Amino acid sequence: MTTVGGDATGTGTGTASGSRRQAAITGVGSAVPERVVPNAFFEDLVDTTDEWIRERTGIRERRFAGEGETTGSLATLAGRRALDAAGISPEAIDLIIVATCTPDRPLPATAAAVQRNLGSSCAAFDLNAACAGFIYGMSTSAAFIESGAADRILLIGAETLSRVINLHDRTTCVLFGDGAGAAVLERASSPGVIDSALHLDGNEYELLTIPAGGAEEPTSVDSVERGRHAIVMPNGQAVFKKAVVGMASACASLLEKNGLSKEELDLVVPHQANARIIAAVADRLHVEHDRVFVDMEWVGNTSAASIPIALDRAWRSGRLRPGHLVLTTAFGAGLAWGANLLRWTMGEPGGAGA
Repeated sequence: MTTVGGDATGTGTGTASGSRRQAAITGVGSAVPERVVPNAFFEDLVDTTDEWIRERTGIRERRFAGEGETTGSLATLAGRRALDAAGISPEAIDLIIVATCTPDRPLPATAAAVQRNLGSSCAAFDLNAACAGFIYGMSTSAAFIESGAADRILLIGAETLSRVINLHDRTTCVLFGDGAGAAVLERASSPGVIDSALHLDGNEYELLTIPAGGAEEPTSVDSVERGRHAIVMPNGQAVFKKAVVGMASACASLLEKNGLSKEELDLVVPHQANARIIAAVADRLHVEHDRVFVDMEWVGNTSAASIPIALDRAWRSGRLRPGHLVLTTAFGAGLAWGANLLRWTMGEPGGAGA
């Protein structure tokens, strides 16, 4: 078995030798840029109003990265706060995973910058499943821990989407914001990450994409002048419908597979893409809206960062307590979607990393 710093013998932190390895969240943290961008900012750029944006998305404002703020710097800050909440040092981490579709550079991985910034020496890599990145990362992290390849993992979702949007495209520019959220996962004696469901439909590759900047269409003067390096969503209604069906079905399948009912759920933490999508997913699952955590009003759609930012805010506000059964779910470009079923194990915040 290949390891990345963890104890592959089954005798590492958290459980007795020979017992089944489990993964649980022991720390969360988040970071957003200082610059607040209200809906009114877009009124001089596109045909829109604050009221129009609020009614259709539920967003009032978002954060845009300023000078010196990058995906890597936001990821580092969120990671430090999650480590503080877990009460462990960067040197104790076996692996760093950064879920992002807006890396600092084409290479190396943004995770390398985070490792450097934290002063760690562990293995690190990026994961790109767009808005579903944290869902994919949670499943991946749990698999590393359960297999014995790692004992402690820092999983981060981080984005600077303000740098890949067309400020004159009304269908996309009002949606996105920047930020980062992180979770520390550690080997535990009982499952905190109970199960995951991951899906992707590559036939819908073109529904949400950044066309240029990769090997298929390298950066050129022409590609820049034509705006080919910005997010495009040619059929937002199709994405809306597929998101509702995909997220709801992933959640329902996880509950059924694990013999659990919707009544046992304490909180659903969905990807913060659109308030109407979230409401439709809750209705499809027959889950009361007061058991669904929503914070997009203040941060917008932060893609892979949205779920960990929401988890951190839910925990710090007292919405998440030990023993709570939690569903997280997301949908994004690819088209990729999925869900994680979690048992919350963290105690009261206590102010660390606030």
